[in-house]
Amino acid sequence: MNGERATDRVIFRITGADRVKFLQGMITNDTGRLKDGLVYAALLTPQGKYLADFFLLDIGDAVLLDVQAEIADGLVQRLKMYKLRADVQIEKTDLNVLRGLGTPSDDGFADPRHDALGWREYSDAPGAAPTIDWDAIRVAHCIPETGIELIPNDTFILEAGFEHLHGVDFRKGCYVGQEVTARMKHKTELRKGLALVQVNGDAPVGTEITAGGKSAGTLYTLANGMGIAYLRFDRATGEMRAGDAVVVRE
Repeated sequence: MNGERATDRVIFRITGADRVKFLQGMITNDTGRLKDGLVYAALLTPQGKYLADFFLLDIGDAVLLDVQAEIADGLVQRLKMYKLRADVQIEKTDLNVLRGLGTPSDDGFADPRHDALGWREYSDAPGAAPTIDWDAIRVAHCIPETGIELIPNDTFILEAGFEHLHGVDFRKGCYVGQEVTARMKHKTELRKGLALVQVNGDAPVGTEITAGGKSAGTLYTLANGMGIAYLRFDRATGEMRAGDAVVVRE
């Protein structure tokens, strides 16, 4: 099965005897899940805010890291800063990210975030030109995207739905930003977060949503009359506005 090439992704190879232990102390998910296939995870600031999200795949002698190209250099720089004397090497590869829907290809792995996102494969093959409307799939299932709904140094991953996307593990122990994330999980009720909304009209990514003249959030990706919005739940009631568009929470 031939997949579409994701042109905005790059893949790094992480090697060295300490690679899995090092990642376990850094990322939001449990590296023990690598035995089951792809793992989705994030790197946070010490204050618990999102820096980068990515996929990891254990290929035996190394771990592949699949990340959006725009944030790749910053992520690798941060990982190298933390590795200190650990036996860990990180190098860029020439592999391509291929994607498709339905049953995974022979060399593919199910996307761990949601069944609707199909599969991913890492290959030397160039892949087919993109034809699938991935944004429409994301919007239908309220799945955030790097650099759009997931904003470095701003987003809290629980507000972005990482628990439902299988991107965070609350039993694995310490990692960077773990204390803040655990506190949000166990000690507070989320008062803000991503939600699916109906949208009548067009508005660019980042348009402020208002309710009764007060700020109620921000509108992000739109598709097929629906949108992903970051909302203040106490204000996001009834009919809202985003520029000239009418917005109603689902």
